[in-house]
Amino acid sequence: MTLMADDLNTWPSAVLEAEGHLVDSQVLARIFDKVVERAGRFEVQRFDLGRTNDEPSYLTIKVATADEPSLNQLVEELIPLGCRIAGRERDAAMRPAPLDGCAPDDFYSTTNQRTYVRHQGQWLEVDRQRMDAVIVVSDGRARCCKLRDVCAGEAVVCGVEGIRVVPEFRERDRLGFAFMTNDISSERRVEITAAKVAAMLNAIKAAHGRIAFVVGPVVVHTGGVEYFCQLVRRGYVDVLLAGNALAVHDVELALFGTSLGIDLAAGSAVEKGHQHHMRAINVINRAGGLRAAVEKGVLRSGIMFECVAHGVEYVLAGSIRDDGPLRDTVVNLIEAQDRYAAALDGVRMVVMLSSMLHSIGVGNMLPSWVRVVCVD
Repeated sequence: MTLMADDLNTWPSAVLEAEGHLVDSQVLARIFDKVVERAGRFEVQRFDLGRTNDEPSYLTIKVATADEPSLNQLVEELIPLGCRIAGRERDAAMRPAPLDGCAPDDFYSTTNQRTYVRHQGQWLEVDRQRMDAVIVVSDGRARCCKLRDVCAGEAVVCGVEGIRVVPEFRERDRLGFAFMTNDISSERRVEITAAKVAAMLNAIKAAHGRIAFVVGPVVVHTGGVEYFCQLVRRGYVDVLLAGNALAVHDVELALFGTSLGIDLAAGSAVEKGHQHHMRAINVINRAGGLRAAVEKGVLRSGIMFECVAHGVEYVLAGSIRDDGPLRDTVVNLIEAQDRYAAALDGVRMVVMLSSMLHSIGVGNMLPSWVRVVCVD
């Protein structure tokens, strides 16, 4: 396949390789689209199609652009799609961080895909994989590091040489979920999808995997507290990540039977109900926090009660709009991000329930191989 062969022969060019389930996962099409998007030209020099579920496809492609800077930019954008420069293996370029919280100008910015860095002739898998981080190499190990956590003098990976990215290829027998890609319309039956999610939960628990839930206050407002409590009691919730609002309205419901001042049993507003969430915050803070309120018998039901009673790890991240907040809410942004990331370490699946703010934040922290289900 050749587009404008004259340009391919006269423009600056590079030969790239890619390997994996390139067709099923639409990686091949994304590679072509990226070249066209950057006004480049391409020629497929070799393509071997995998013939079984386990056999990968192999691609060699020549790409060209009108000038060297645009070629370098194109190659940099193809690396996250699993491409690598053909015919040569060089160690990744590393330069010392100039200051705390700063990296060299050409630092490599990570994706959430599994990544390897070549160092002293060896390929090192990058630990703590996440998107929008830098890669720091020390003591023969490579790790993702938030830009703010980089220390002056640390060896930071720069450029794209010596980097391999392995996209999360779609399994041909997978249950059909991918982060932010599959939509379930309200016009379709959702029972089958719900059953698939349940099967995923059961499979991960059977394998002793950890499951995290990101939960917004809508779960309380719409009457979902008891159903979520059942998940906690049955051991499906290992980590709960939320904001101040979930805990506040969960406690409001437990103490006053309302959420946002609405009686959930009757579906109607109650007199002075708009004060209930503030009074709920006051009760819990006076008790010394959620855990103390449970231990003292002040809080006897609800999501937060069940999490405390069953030893479920929870992190409540504060925001500028919070009332109170509860003593348990982490109001320092950096601390909240760090505690979220620590709680997510080793999780196999994340279920996001109606909290766009926290769900996007969590999505940025996850490697691509963690299964994610978003419910809005």
